[in-house]
Formats: sequence, C-alpha cells, structure tokens
Amino acid sequence: MIKHLRSAADLDAETATLILDTAAEMAALSGREVKKLPALRGRTVVNLFYEDSTRTRISFEAAAKRLSADVINFSAKGSSVSKGESLKDTAWTLQAMGADAVVIRHSASGAPHRLANWVEGSVVNAGDGTHEHPTQALLDAYTMRSRLGRLDGLKVAIVGDVLHSRVARSNLLLLTTLGAHVTLVGPPTLIPRDVSAKAQVSYDLDTVLPDSDVVMMLRVQTERMQDSYFPSAREYSRRYGLDVPRLHKLPEHAIVMHPGPMNRGMEIAPEVADSPRSTIVEQVANGVSVRMAVLYLLLGGK
Repeated sequence: MIKHLRSAADLDAETATLILDTAAEMAALSGREVKKLPALRGRTVVNLFYEDSTRTRISFEAAAKRLSADVINFSAKGSSVSKGESLKDTAWTLQAMGADAVVIRHSASGAPHRLANWVEGSVVNAGDGTHEHPTQALLDAYTMRSRLGRLDGLKVAIVGDVLHSRVARSNLLLLTTLGAHVTLVGPPTLIPRDVSAKAQVSYDLDTVLPDSDVVMMLRVQTERMQDSYFPSAREYSRRYGLDVPRLHKLPEHAIVMHPGPMNRGMEIAPEVADSPRSTIVEQVANGVSVRMAVLYLLLGGK
C-alpha cells in the first residue's frame, strides 16, 4: 500500500480496487448499532483545512472517529496562519505533535506534495487548488460500481467547468485507470487543452447523453473565474444544464452524479437532482466509507 494519497495518479488499478473493496466492508458498519472499529486506536489524524469545507472535512472527521483515531481539526482562520505562519512551520508543529496522518485542503496546487516532505506521517489530499481531489474520485468510482456493478467499460460523461475542477482531474485519472471511458463536455473555454490524449472531448451535451452510463455534473466555479468564460448563466444552463428533457435522453440504467455543492437550476435542475436516478445523497454517505478505507490502509490497519 502507498504511504501518501496526493493524487489519483498515485493509484494503480490493484491499489484502487483494494480501497474500493475495503470501503465496501466499511460500509457494512453503517448497519450496526455500534459503528466504530478499534483499528486506529492510539493514532492521530489532523484535518488541516486552509479552505472552507463542509462535506469533506466532516466526512474525514467521521471516518477517522469511526476507526477510533484521535482527531484534531485545524482551521486556517483564527490560527497562526492568519498571523503569517507558513505551511512549513505548521507542518513542523504537527510533526512535533505526533500526527500519524494529515488530511490537507489548500488553495495552492501542489501543497500536499510539499507537505509530504515535511512530515513523517501520511498525507491525504482533500483538494489542492484546481489540481486534484483523489478521495472524491474514489467515492465517485465506488458509487458507480455500487449502482452499476462494474467500472470497466463504463461510459462516463463529465460535464461543465472542467477547467477549474479538481474533481474532474482526479476522476479522469482514476476512471481511466479502472477501465472506464471518459468524455469531457462543456464550453470550449472550460475544457483544458491538455486532456485530449486521456479522454474524448465534446462541446454538445445532447449528442453525448444517449450513449452515457454515468453523467457527472460539475459546479460552475465562478469564484475561481477572472474572465468571462460564457455569455450568461442562462445561456450556460440552456446548453449544458441537465434538465428533465435531457434526463429522458439517457439510457434507462444511467445514473446522475454531482460532487456538490450544487447550483440548482444552473448546471442541474432540482427535479433531476432529487430524482431516483440521482446518486448525490449516496455519494455523501459513500464518502465516509471510502475515507475510512483510505485512512485504514494508509495507517497500516490490519
């Protein structure tokens, strides 16, 4: 097993499958009266979050606590970071505290890779800039496998703001490793130029839908946009939003995914987000099981 999970590129097919299989075993805990395992008793997991987050931070915290680890939540706001402390100095502080694993979310791409040079424990990337978010890709793959029974050969359309999406990058790497076929869909201004070798690219959502097993809608990250990438929100929704008529173009078995948070009415219609074909709530629940598996395997759980 690898020591760090900084990128989906760290995972080969065997390791990724091991994580997904372990997550399935962890998911069985949710049906028990006592949902905790003693696997990581005595270990310390630090959630080091330089960006605001709800789902990811709580998911990692729940995962670590269900494995009986001690959890320290570190927020940049109200800490020495606001006084100018560097990531390196913070890392040394965590090292002195004996952190066995550090889960980091940071606005700078590459921050988890730098952190891994400064701490002895395992580093887990919970999102770095516009780079990657590997545990989100793992929980998405787990959800696809749970719903559709396989990953190999699946046709997955990732739709929307691919340019600014770390979720899209990690999913592209992981899904292709596991044998799925990925098509990126969006306006030309929101599709990176360096992805054509790894995935198909389409600028027309309607032509992609009838042949897709999975449609993953991405949030338009206006907070990361310095320029105008499309004429208006209404125009974007008209061309790339998943509404009810477009939902009916999908094969009967196909599922709809979204990593959250959603812009309801823009990239996805409320009726679609709340439909039986949507896996959005499942993705949140599966995230805890997958992150339990990651922490368990990284920290040498037996």
